[in-house]
Amino acid sequence: MAGAGTSREVHALRSLHDLITTVHSVQDLQEVLQTVAAGVVDVLGFQVAVISCLDAQDDLVVLAAAGDEDACRTMRGSRAPLQEFVDEFELADTWGSLRFLPHDRLPEDASTGWVPEMQPLDVPDAWHPLDTLYALLQGPTGEFLGVLNVDLPVDGRRPGPFGRQILEMYAVQAGLAVHHAQERSRLRQRVRLSNATRTVLETTGREPDLGAALVRSCPPLLEGFACDWLALEVFAPARAGSPDGPAPVGHQVTWPGDLAGRLGAPTSARLSDLAARVAQACWPLRRTCVVAEVGDTTEGFLDEEERAVIDEPLRALGGGTVMLVPVGAARDCLGYVVMARTEPDSGRPAESWTEEECQAALEVGRELGRAVEASRLHQRELQLIAELRELDRHKGEMIATITHELKTPLTAIIGYGELLEATSGGPTRHVSAINRNARRLLELIDDMLLLTTVKDPHRPFEPVPVDLGALVHEACDMVEVQATSRGVGLDASAAARGVMVAGDSFELARLVGNLVGNAVKFTGPGGAVTLSVAARGDHVVLRCTDSGIGIAQSDLADLFEEFNRSSNPDAHAVPGTGLGLAIVKRIAERHGGSVLVESVLGEGSSFQVTLPAVGAPSLVERAVPSYAGGMSRP
Repeated sequence: MAGAGTSREVHALRSLHDLITTVHSVQDLQEVLQTVAAGVVDVLGFQVAVISCLDAQDDLVVLAAAGDEDACRTMRGSRAPLQEFVDEFELADTWGSLRFLPHDRLPEDASTGWVPEMQPLDVPDAWHPLDTLYALLQGPTGEFLGVLNVDLPVDGRRPGPFGRQILEMYAVQAGLAVHHAQERSRLRQRVRLSNATRTVLETTGREPDLGAALVRSCPPLLEGFACDWLALEVFAPARAGSPDGPAPVGHQVTWPGDLAGRLGAPTSARLSDLAARVAQACWPLRRTCVVAEVGDTTEGFLDEEERAVIDEPLRALGGGTVMLVPVGAARDCLGYVVMARTEPDSGRPAESWTEEECQAALEVGRELGRAVEASRLHQRELQLIAELRELDRHKGEMIATITHELKTPLTAIIGYGELLEATSGGPTRHVSAINRNARRLLELIDDMLLLTTVKDPHRPFEPVPVDLGALVHEACDMVEVQATSRGVGLDASAAARGVMVAGDSFELARLVGNLVGNAVKFTGPGGAVTLSVAARGDHVVLRCTDSGIGIAQSDLADLFEEFNRSSNPDAHAVPGTGLGLAIVKRIAERHGGSVLVESVLGEGSSFQVTLPAVGAPSLVERAVPSYAGGMSRP
């Protein structure tokens, strides 16, 4: 007899060892629980073992059953509210982690489920068909996870101390298996939610069009939050400016696309209005609103009438549960996302939303809110840029018109001034002043007309081969008399002829003329101006270096701005319009080139213009002028 008992104990311990190995090596929860149930039947001699786990709805759902086929068929997949078990636990005897409820304490209205056909033995510890024995399934920290329920012992007796200990050990392993499965599920959920949030963030960050970004955000949201359909709306911004301007645009997206059609326009409109109101109430609290089965509370966000507005279409779409997520930024609610899970075909309730999912959904709402704000800011910037471009175009047209109208009478003044000089026996001081200032005014008008022309992006030109070296020599010829009279040396020997660039000959001649003229004008007696032209790969480099008064470092940043004049008093003493270098820069950039300058106050300046050569595969990348201290001599 003792040998039989020992053999039973050895068999039980071996079975437990195998079970522990299974729990730590097999990831399929139902497979592990079925192994536990089968072990209880085989080792402990119960004809029925059933394992139920707590789900998100606080129901105990049977996931595994072993033993009697009729019992397994009846019990497998069934569910019961947790409260029913709690009520029975209060009436039961406590055997460690086991709960034993004798049949005579069973409430009259208790749900008995499957009841075996058996005749109890006539002994003190006989098992009655309505007796119930539970083993609690708990996690490592004692959290309740489910129950292991056994029935119908083969020997017809209630289990003794050894059988109870073994049953508790099986329950411990089953609890660990459930805990591990839940941890794996939570980890997968966190990864899924993290991927969805990251994908939405990347999508909205890359896609400049807000409507397209919202459409592209739907699939990752559906997958990441394991939902069956969703609706997303971004409210139209408040109208700004003239009431006659374009109406602000909102965005509505449903997935699948026929969702609104399935509900009908009136129902969709009512739901949209209700969702907008709830979102505006949720956003200041940074909360989601979950609507589950009919009759569930929504924490004051919906009254009974509003709840009825949701229930009917929700049932029409397959029942289930929905979560409304506000979309916002800072204090403003900008829209909402409604995600829904429908009831599965099995008739079981739809899976409820976890707290982690609600928090992840709020993060998505914040990211979408930032995307909406960024998109609107971008659109506003584009609008302002368009307005500034239109204003600049209008300004250019106005300047061109005014200067053109000024040029006609000014030409007449100069002509009559010259006639007056010729008929009065020679120039007088007053007539010379009139002619000199009229020519300065004509020069200013010509510069303004040219600047307006080269700044106009809508005025294209066809580049032709231009001999840049020849233009340098022509410019030197034009200022040679002025340079000689000022005692300034002019050296263009390094400006090789035949070095061709692609561009407009008139504009390039003006660029070279302005550089050479400026160099001579700001160089004193005994100074020198040196020019060079050289080909460097796909580019041609023009350098104009002088030993003149130089430019202060504080003036370099604004050197190429229109009407800019140096803060140096010596420079102010030289007449000029302040447009020469601005024209140089605009022409160079218009030709796909760039201008660089190096200068030291009191020592001189060196300007370098880079232009695309003839036959270059592409224009030189347009560069913003950079300025550096120090003098670079060729």
